[in-house]
Amino acid sequence: MSGAHFAFTDRWGGVSAVPYEELNLGGAVGDDPVSVRANRERAAGKLGLDPARVVWMNQVHGRDVAVVDGPFAPGDPAAVDAVVTSRRRTALAVLTADCTPVLLADPVAGVAGAVHAGRPGMVAGVVPAAVEAMVSLGADPARIVARTGPAVCGRCYEVPEPMRAEVAEIEPAAWSQTSWGTPAVDVTAGVHAQLAALGVTDREASPVCTLESPDHFSYRRDRTTGRLAGYVWLD
Repeated sequence: MSGAHFAFTDRWGGVSAVPYEELNLGGAVGDDPVSVRANRERAAGKLGLDPARVVWMNQVHGRDVAVVDGPFAPGDPAAVDAVVTSRRRTALAVLTADCTPVLLADPVAGVAGAVHAGRPGMVAGVVPAAVEAMVSLGADPARIVARTGPAVCGRCYEVPEPMRAEVAEIEPAAWSQTSWGTPAVDVTAGVHAQLAALGVTDREASPVCTLESPDHFSYRRDRTTGRLAGYVWLD
């Protein structure tokens, strides 16, 4: 879509040491802050962005959304799981290491959104809340372009049966089963079902499963590890 830009990182091309190697973009996982800052500068530079104009969140697995004009105060990002903006050339970022990163943009209205949709956030409705906030700024769901990035897939995200039932009661599309036949949840499928119900038809999902891919960080696989980032911005 003309005017809308979406990007997802992998784990390579940064300066972080084991176990965060290499391009860890998460600032709250125990990595050296100097390395994280250097990685964020590298990633922004590759994308042609000003690293000082990238909006980062303090993600807490909830459904709160912040409408922003620019980055939060240094070292004090808001405790939210979605940010939306009507400021062009202001990049919004979301950090993940198995959860589903959701990038949204209505280029006509000039409104963008970035959402951290883990299982709790998807169930709580963080994606519909983000779309609602975008609509309040003039976006139209029929024009919104949605891209979801690398995440643990429904064949790998094993959960107890009661948890699967609880999630499926809220969003049936998230019901899944692992490749070895046990209960599972497919967060990305749930996110796309929610977007479809809201009238968002231009949707694409990354085929990458973070747990299966050695090129991506996975908390479920490695526990102590880095964070990937998804970026969205408008010309």
